[in-house]
Amino acid sequence: MNAKKITLKKKRKTKWIIVLSIVLIAVLIFTIRMAFYKPFIVEGSSMAPTLQDSERILVDKAAKYTGGFYRGDIIVIHDKTSGRSSVKRLIGLPGDSVKVKDDQLYINDKKVEEPYLKEHQQEAKEIGVSLTGDFEAEVPSGKYFVMGDNRLNSMDSRNGMGMPSDEEIVGTESLVFYPFSEMRQAK
Repeated sequence: MNAKKITLKKKRKTKWIIVLSIVLIAVLIFTIRMAFYKPFIVEGSSMAPTLQDSERILVDKAAKYTGGFYRGDIIVIHDKTSGRSSVKRLIGLPGDSVKVKDDQLYINDKKVEEPYLKEHQQEAKEIGVSLTGDFEAEVPSGKYFVMGDNRLNSMDSRNGMGMPSDEEIVGTESLVFYPFSEMRQAK
C-alpha cells in the first residue's frame, strides 16, 4: 500500500512538472515572438491591391537588426511626431537615385520591374492617366524612399510624407494573418 501511494505521488509530481514546463516554454516562446514580431492593422488603401484596409499583418522587427531592408520590402513606418504608423513599399535605399518616367521606375538609372503594380497600371491606362507621375529624387544618407502600391491614392515620399529614417521603420511585413481566409505572405 505504501509503495502504491509513493508511486501515485511521483506520477502526480511528474505530471505537474510536465505541465509547468509546457506553460513556461509557451510563455518563453510568446515573449520571444513579441520581441521580434508585432501585429499591425493596415489602415487605408494606399497599398491596395497588395494589402487591403483592415487586414492584420505581422511585422518582423528583427529585420532592422539582422541585415537591414531591401528594395521591394513592405515596411511599417512609425511617425513619432503624429504618432501614426503606415505601410509602404521600400523603393530607394540611402544614396539611391530614384526616377519615374512614363510610369517606369529607374533606380540608379537601371530599369526596375514592379509586378505588384500591374492591376493599377491597367486601370490607369484605361482612364488615360499616369499611375505614378514623372519625378526624380535623390535619397539622402540614413533615409529611405517609399511609395504605396496604390500610387494614385498614396501619401508617400513623393508627396508630403517625406523619407523615413532607420529609427522610423518598425520592421518588414512578414505575414497577413487576418482575415484567416486571406492568410498569406504579401509580395
